[in-house]
Amino acid sequence: MVLVSVVIPLYNKKNFVGRTIRSVLAQTFHDFEIIIVDDGSVDGSGEVVKTFLDSRIRFFRQENQGVSSARNNGVRNARADFIAFLDADDEWFPDHLKTLVQLRNKYPDAGAYTTAYKILQPDGKIRSARYYAIPANPHEGLIQDYFKSATFGDSPMNSSSTAVSKAIFFEFGGFPESAWWGEDADLFGRIALRYTIAFSWDGGAIYHWDTSHRVCGRPCLEPEPFVINAYRELSSEHIDERVRKFLREYIARKELYRAASQLYVGNKKKAREILKTISTNYFRPRKYLLLIISILPRSIICLILGSYFS
Repeated sequence: MVLVSVVIPLYNKKNFVGRTIRSVLAQTFHDFEIIIVDDGSVDGSGEVVKTFLDSRIRFFRQENQGVSSARNNGVRNARADFIAFLDADDEWFPDHLKTLVQLRNKYPDAGAYTTAYKILQPDGKIRSARYYAIPANPHEGLIQDYFKSATFGDSPMNSSSTAVSKAIFFEFGGFPESAWWGEDADLFGRIALRYTIAFSWDGGAIYHWDTSHRVCGRPCLEPEPFVINAYRELSSEHIDERVRKFLREYIARKELYRAASQLYVGNKKKAREILKTISTNYFRPRKYLLLIISILPRSIICLILGSYFS
């Protein structure tokens, strides 16, 4: 029985998946298997995977059903109880798995484990994730205010830097297969509402924002899955008031982006409807700015908001 199953969903990443696999094989921790689920690639991605002869690599192929389905299928086929996720165009630093296993041993009651990640931007520059409310390096421990951190900085958990137990994964039903984006934020957010999250600056991943088939930057016209779940949680009584405060602001941040998306595609009326429902103390200037922008001609709106969606 292996200790860690690395789940990699694959769709048309022929030019990148080899780099991703090599970063796993170069880990200083060796007790793992790699489960690659090809979600109907048509560019020869699967042939690249087959050039790797390491017996720890297990390859599955399915008809195109989306990244969530591929990840869920990978977990179902995992032999280990501890699942680490990695996208097929991202990569790990050599101590990533070692750090995740150490975190789990140190914080066995946490719901998820994550390491710091860096972002390779479209301009070729690499930057560290801009964390908020997380102590600086070399801090290691439980994130005290997950939704505060997620609201005002980059997400503390990334789909290529996070690991969970199989039991926790199935407790929350895995990734939502009906969502085309925000599926990772949904699962991680639901876990964070019930469990603590362990974090370390060691190890780490590189999130390649420069590669093709990323959904980041695309207009989002429907609520993210977790926004729907978060609204439901706000009406319950079991949430601590501090969590409730920042959960509300997290929703506001996500819905402001959706309102901006509606403006960008010309749906001014829908954008105003969304803006009127947003309750926020911290993002009021952004909310009112979008309301003002909504009265401008669409050509001006696209000029103003173009940097968000380009």
